[in-house]
Amino acid sequence: MDIRKAVITAAGPGQRTLPLQTLVDRDGQGKTALAIIIEEALNSGAEEIAVVVHPGDAHAYRSAAGGLGRRLHFIEQPRALGYAHAVWTAHEFTGGDAFLLLVGDHLYLSREGRSCARQLVEVAAAESCSVSAVQATHESKLPYYGVAGGRLAENRKGVYLVSEVLEKPTPTVAEQRLIVPGLRAGHYLCFFGMHVLTPAVMTLLGAEVSAGQSSSLSRTLAGLATRERYLACELQGRRFDIGLKYGLLNAQLALALGGPARAEVLTGLVELLAQEPH
Repeated sequence: MDIRKAVITAAGPGQRTLPLQTLVDRDGQGKTALAIIIEEALNSGAEEIAVVVHPGDAHAYRSAAGGLGRRLHFIEQPRALGYAHAVWTAHEFTGGDAFLLLVGDHLYLSREGRSCARQLVEVAAAESCSVSAVQATHESKLPYYGVAGGRLAENRKGVYLVSEVLEKPTPTVAEQRLIVPGLRAGHYLCFFGMHVLTPAVMTLLGAEVSAGQSSSLSRTLAGLATRERYLACELQGRRFDIGLKYGLLNAQLALALGGPARAEVLTGLVELLAQEPH
């Protein structure tokens, strides 16, 4: 399975300005969050990138992408009908191809030489199926994420065969339906904000839209698991949701500590803490 297209969703009412925020990347260069996400997609091997935006936002996004802006396709989501609908608006761009899906309010920090997106794309290409990146997450964070349940795939460490997907379940529901053998107690496979999806996902979403139903990507992925092989994969890296309280700060610290200026940043943090009153 060849994954050469990527879709970035950024049209949500509470999400629109987040990709425009500027951070200092691991290389010490000031970049917008959007530019960092685009680089993540390009490092996966994607050659065409579409950004789903609110009507009228394309100019600001092209500017925020800097020199990468010329490589982007912009798709407007005419009405705020949710995340799944935003994904579906890119169906003409994706056509009959598998694609990488990223969200505009998450940044990623890999623990190895390959980017997080590259790790995911390689698993999807090897397995020839949809794969969602996940991160074992404490149940206190369940209100923020879609969650996958299932079991370890044969002979693949950190790769799971998905049997169930729920959006923002309560801890009680998660304990009943989403327990994954091998995870620490109270931890669940929460979505990472990154998926490789087959054309079947667009078909399922299109059927919901045509029927006038309220679409949900988690519900669509749950349906996908019943009709074809669908995996979840723990990556060597971390996600940072910049839409959360202190999310942008945490992402900036992680990027700074993951770069060559780590010692300088740590020294500054120690000095700052030493100046705080006890």
